[in-house]
Amino acid sequence: MQFKALINKFWYYLLHRRDAAFLSLAFILLVAAIFKPVVPVPRNIYSYMFVVDISQSMNTKGMFWHGQEMTRLEYTKTMLHDMISTLPCGSRVSLSVFAGFTVAALYTPIEVCENYDAIQDTLNHLEWRMAWSGNSRIRESAEAISRLLRTLPEPAQVVFFTDGEEAPHLHAFNTRDLSGFQGSGWLVVGIGSLDPHPIPKMDEKNTIIGYWSAENFTMQPGIAQISQQNFGNRDDNVATNEDDRYPSRLDEEYLKQFSGEIHAEYVRGDSEPNVKAAMQRLKPAKRDFSPMQIDWLFGLLAIALIISAYTPQRLLHLMKRLSHRAQNFRGRKTI
Repeated sequence: MQFKALINKFWYYLLHRRDAAFLSLAFILLVAAIFKPVVPVPRNIYSYMFVVDISQSMNTKGMFWHGQEMTRLEYTKTMLHDMISTLPCGSRVSLSVFAGFTVAALYTPIEVCENYDAIQDTLNHLEWRMAWSGNSRIRESAEAISRLLRTLPEPAQVVFFTDGEEAPHLHAFNTRDLSGFQGSGWLVVGIGSLDPHPIPKMDEKNTIIGYWSAENFTMQPGIAQISQQNFGNRDDNVATNEDDRYPSRLDEEYLKQFSGEIHAEYVRGDSEPNVKAAMQRLKPAKRDFSPMQIDWLFGLLAIALIISAYTPQRLLHLMKRLSHRAQNFRGRKTI
C-alpha cells in the first residue's frame, strides 16, 4: 500500500508539479552516476600478438616519422606506441620478438587499458641487443610463431613487423617449403625504405663501429650460428669503404610472396592509417560481453531533466508577457 501511495504521489507531482518531479529524477540519476554503473554490451574482442623483428638489419635508417629520420626498429616502436594508444578498452595485446629462426613472447595477451603503462614501457626497451642469434630466418619464423600461438591461453591474431631481410640469403638448400603451412589470418607489415641504406654494425655499448659489408653480411650471420667452431665469436670486420657497404632495402616482393605462402595479408608499414585499416580487417579473436560505463548517460539525462523542469515554464511566462503587451498595445492604438 505504501509503494502504491508513493507511485500515486509521483504521478501527481509529474502531472501537477512537473518541475519538482523532474528535479527529483535528476537528483536520483546523479546519485546513481556516482557509483559508475556498467551494463554488459556484446562486442568483438580483438587480441593481437605483435611480433617485432629485432635483427640487426632493423637498425637501418631510412624511415621517417613526422619528418624525423629514424631506424626501422625505432619507427616500428613509435608506430606501435601510437596504435596501442588508440585500441579500445577490452582489446588484448601480446608483445613478441623475432631473431634467428625463433620467436619469444614477452608476455601473453593482456588488456590494453589496465596494462597500458606496462605495455608502453616494454616497447621503450625493445632493442637489437635482446637478440639471441645473428641470423634472420624469416621463413623459419612462420612455424615458430605458429607453435607459440598454440601455447597462448586464448586465440590471437599475428601482426608481424619485419623488413624481409633474410640472413644468410636464401638458396636452394636453405629455403623452407611452406606449402603445407596451416596458419591463416595473419598480417605482415613491411618496415623499411625501398631505397637502399647501409646496415650499421654496433658494439656491445650500442655504438656504431662501421657498416656491414656485402661479404660479411652474406656469410657471418649464417656461420655464427651453424658452425660450432665459431659459435659465440664476434666478427668486428666492417666495410672498408662506402662502395663495400651492403645495401639493405625493404624486400617487399619477397614479403608479398611469403605472405601468400602463409595465407597472410601484407601491408607496407610506411602509412600508419593503412596498417590500422589492415588490422581492422583481421577476424576478431572472439565475440564476448564487455562492461560499458553509463555514468555519462545518467549525467546527460539529469541535465536534460533539469533543463526540462524550467524551460517550459519560462517559455509559458514569456508567451503570457508578450501576449499581455500585445493586448495593451492594441488597446492604446484603439484609444
